Amino acid sequence: MSRPSALQGWLELRAVKGLGPITYTRLINRFGSPDAIRRANLSALVATGDLSPALAASLQQPLPETTAKQIQREIEAVEAGLFSILTLTDTQYPARLKTIADPPPILSYTGELLERDQQALAIVGARKGSHTGRAFTRQLSGDLAALGFTIISGLARGIDADAHEGALAAGGRTFAVLGCGIDQTYPREHLKLRQRIEQQGAVLSEFPMGTSPESYHFPQRNRIISGISLGVIVTEASLKSGSLITARLALEHNREVFAVPGNVTNPLSHGPHRLIQQGAKLVEKPWDIVEEILPMLEPSFRDHLEIPQHVGEGQPSPIALGQEERSVFDRIPLEPVSLDELIAQGPYSSSEVMSLLLSLEIKGLIKQVPGLQYVRANIR
Repeated sequence: MSRPSALQGWLELRAVKGLGPITYTRLINRFGSPDAIRRANLSALVATGDLSPALAASLQQPLPETTAKQIQREIEAVEAGLFSILTLTDTQYPARLKTIADPPPILSYTGELLERDQQALAIVGARKGSHTGRAFTRQLSGDLAALGFTIISGLARGIDADAHEGALAAGGRTFAVLGCGIDQTYPREHLKLRQRIEQQGAVLSEFPMGTSPESYHFPQRNRIISGISLGVIVTEASLKSGSLITARLALEHNREVFAVPGNVTNPLSHGPHRLIQQGAKLVEKPWDIVEEILPMLEPSFRDHLEIPQHVGEGQPSPIALGQEERSVFDRIPLEPVSLDELIAQGPYSSSEVMSLLLSLEIKGLIKQVPGLQYVRANIR
């Protein structure tokens, strides 16, 4: 992590209008530091071929007073321990992210980054996923986290939140990448989820402190989700979903792309099916992913993985059920089924069915959804 006193040059360079991550990274690679860039003469800067004369001149101009004050507030926040900052030249900067063409020169984070987080997989999808898709996402994420993978997603509603939840429930690690400043949480209702992620992973942002969650920020943050991962898994997504942008970026970053098939009549299956048509690996269980990325894993991590091939292949529920409970439970699918349908299927009376449903709900095997309907709480 960069010392607060060394951050000012990095933050000032980021504040120069017209200087994007690709050019910023190329200048750092050529000159070594923001101070060296700002000391370079204009002809040397223009000679790189990355800067117009006007942009090269603006690198050496003083920033507006309001911008300078904002940078000072950001440095003071780091000094106060509100969050940490990594720069592109820090040894802790995620090594895989550094290999893409436009890594964020500055990465703010809360929580903790560990060496083991290099073994990371991204899971993304629709903000309004189906019950089946969300349950499968939680299960898949939990299985992968239990194997030791860090799960990366975007803290969004729906599939992203389920990816984080699955990892947390399994006691694993997870990263959330924000489309706003590190001092913001979007959506606001995920504040408690964010706090849990910070206890078992990290929250990351490339945006300056105070940046609001604008729609155009999210495609930009998606490259971090892809870049930091070994591969991207899309569980549910429409053809217009931002998740397909993440999958496209994964291909550009030479990462693996995985997709979970679904019901052909469900529009949220169309995105994954399109990816499968284009060559993405079809995923039904965790091992479909693991076997594809096995050669890319650290040897010690790979050796650990070559034993538990049974993970995610449908272990029976450890919860004991009576004959009547089992009869009703077996008739509850992954999609909502109404109370009237369950009663009509017999052989129990309405009061008996309601009692059995309550018992199954207390045991955490099913849950009630709006409209007096019931679904399995778990994909298995």
